[in-house]
Amino acid sequence: MRLAAVAANRIQWPLSMLRIPFRIIALLAAVPAFAQVDFTRQIHPLLVARCTACHTGEKAQGGLALNTRAEILRGGNNGAAAMPGKSAASLLIQRVTGEKTPRMPAGGEPLSTAEIDLLRRWIDEGAKGPEGAAKPRWTPPLEPRQPVAPHQAANVADAFLNVPGQPVSDALFARRVYLDLWGLLPTPEQLRKFETDRDPQKRRKLIDQLLAHEENYTGHFISFWNDLLRNDDGVVYYGERKSITPWLRKALTENMPYDRFVATLLNPTPKTGPEGFILGVTWRGEVPASERPPLQAAQNSAQTFLGINLKCNSCHDSFISSWKLKDAYGLASFFSPEPLELVRCDVKMGEMAKPKFLYPELGEVKTEGTLEERRAEAARMFTMKQNGRFARTIVNRYWKLLFGRAIVEPVDDMSAEPWNADLLDALAWDFAGRGYDLKHLLRTLMNSRAYQLPSIADAPKSGERYTFRGPHSRRLTAEQYADAIASITGDWRYKPTNNAAPTRYVREWELKSSSLTRALGRPNRDQVVTERLDQPTTLQSLELVNGQYLAHWLREGARRLVENPPPAPENLFDSGIVRRNAAKADISIKGAKKLYLIVENVDSYDPKRVVAMWKDAVLVKGKESTPLRDLLGGVDPEALQLPATLTVDLTGRKFDRLQATATVAKQSMESDIGPAIRFFIFDREPDRTQMVRVVEETPVARLRERFGPDSLVTRVYRHALQRDPAEAERRVAASILGDRLGVDAVEDFLWMVLQSPEFQYIR
Repeated sequence: MRLAAVAANRIQWPLSMLRIPFRIIALLAAVPAFAQVDFTRQIHPLLVARCTACHTGEKAQGGLALNTRAEILRGGNNGAAAMPGKSAASLLIQRVTGEKTPRMPAGGEPLSTAEIDLLRRWIDEGAKGPEGAAKPRWTPPLEPRQPVAPHQAANVADAFLNVPGQPVSDALFARRVYLDLWGLLPTPEQLRKFETDRDPQKRRKLIDQLLAHEENYTGHFISFWNDLLRNDDGVVYYGERKSITPWLRKALTENMPYDRFVATLLNPTPKTGPEGFILGVTWRGEVPASERPPLQAAQNSAQTFLGINLKCNSCHDSFISSWKLKDAYGLASFFSPEPLELVRCDVKMGEMAKPKFLYPELGEVKTEGTLEERRAEAARMFTMKQNGRFARTIVNRYWKLLFGRAIVEPVDDMSAEPWNADLLDALAWDFAGRGYDLKHLLRTLMNSRAYQLPSIADAPKSGERYTFRGPHSRRLTAEQYADAIASITGDWRYKPTNNAAPTRYVREWELKSSSLTRALGRPNRDQVVTERLDQPTTLQSLELVNGQYLAHWLREGARRLVENPPPAPENLFDSGIVRRNAAKADISIKGAKKLYLIVENVDSYDPKRVVAMWKDAVLVKGKESTPLRDLLGGVDPEALQLPATLTVDLTGRKFDRLQATATVAKQSMESDIGPAIRFFIFDREPDRTQMVRVVEETPVARLRERFGPDSLVTRVYRHALQRDPAEAERRVAASILGDRLGVDAVEDFLWMVLQSPEFQYIR
């Protein structure tokens, strides 16, 4: 049924979803397939992107510069890099293919087959090109700059962009801003209210309204910052690594100024500060010197806050940039409790590093004192007004977040040339001048005419300078996709607790990642993640089409929409997680006709070897007690394999209380078994999907109304796609749902809508 539904719906997959690397498209699309390779438009951009970081200027490595045709033919210490007409004999080809070692680019990703073939063609065609020097490599400014705007506009972004086109419809705009600020789809009620509003300022007011909702705003942006700050929820950290979630949540809720936000991360106050960011990851076993926590702190802070990659030069002088080993160790010294000896490729050099910031132009380091003083000095130099790169980096990241393509690409190479340097500088100047207010930055970008233009999906042709024509289509993140399922169906997940206290329904970011969210791009945050892969993969296809997690979720969501079930029965007893401890049960069972005693595995290493015990379990009436085992027909309540359910029929019997100790048999407490189980008691048939007590409120309010087939189709389309279904779509839905709603049919209908590119993309 699912495949038939998709076929009937005639889903058209956009070109942007084809898994073709952008740089290959750019290099090959510049000219027709049989045209001669153009040095200026095709070869030079490739060499600049992959080679000239090391091979340019007077200090070119190996004496080889690759910025002009003349330099390539002249070659370096080993002779000419290219022999016109003879690609097989050319040193350039031999190096990039690995025929001669070391393979180039050294320390970087090898060139693709298409890129190498392009170089071969150029050489075999005579290595033709202009004799003069090509455009020099971009040198980014360090200091802040306020450029003169070419256009008159109230909005900073629009003053530097003048793009023709009409804004998107109210429905598309609402979808964008709700997803970009809350990570949630607008409900049909919210959408209707916005669409019928006649206020000409309603778009600006909607942005302000969404920014003012602290909980939903924080619940969305915390995923972005968790990626950047390698912080995660729902995981057990090894070693000294610590979660910074409470601090981060508070900082976002209060809209902490970005300069203070970063300064606090780099120089956290004892006990209450976000120490986890600079502590780094304590890896199991031996690790290279370049992965020690102080070096991690240097790498992570430079990458996240300045768009600089220090990973290569944390081991040796970089082959792909101008950064040296001493630069990485100099920055790491701000975060090390002890003096650091320089280690090159795991060989100690007998030289001690001193605190040294990456940009000496910003002034002398003022202290080499205690660890706290050095951290404070690092925080000062990262965030000082004269460091214009600090503001530019976060502005660039937020632009990409909202527009799909950054002003500087890639976002972790802020030394690359922007497609509009004045735009970047103006936005960064405005951001810093407004007190590094992240909500002000979002408000500026989203109120721009540029943000409200129709989205585009195509990439620029090779050799063409990027020209902004509108936002790029973006895929929903893993968290947005999961929250959308929950809000459309009303089937929210709850966050398990370790104890018996009532828990709550939460958004996806608070939960441990699942097979679904991992497939959709939620990363393992052992490393800083500044960009998630948004191209479709085979794993995603398998998980979306045939994954058990999504299938179960859609079925439960369909059941909720069809049956509108009442709240789950509440337990009489919840042990919380039992490992080697014990939990005492002493509960009233007056009036109970049946009891359900349940033991569930939570996270045991070897659940098959866990023996659970309702130890010394008795049913009490006045001063008399009856052993529980007497009512179980020979089942031993002190020797239960997981999972276990004991059903006790109390018909014709009257008891006041049940008393027992919930624990694990002694032989199951071995470290290789690692028991982690949970005990429950109910006096009604439990809902196995929810046995803990959960506060009924959900992040998006559940609907309690009953739907017919037609009203359900309208509701789901309005919520998922922000529009009414077309007649053809309504006919397809009717063929799936029939005259009466059934769980199977609604599950298939949900699956059809949620797999469509229109749903999965922010357009």
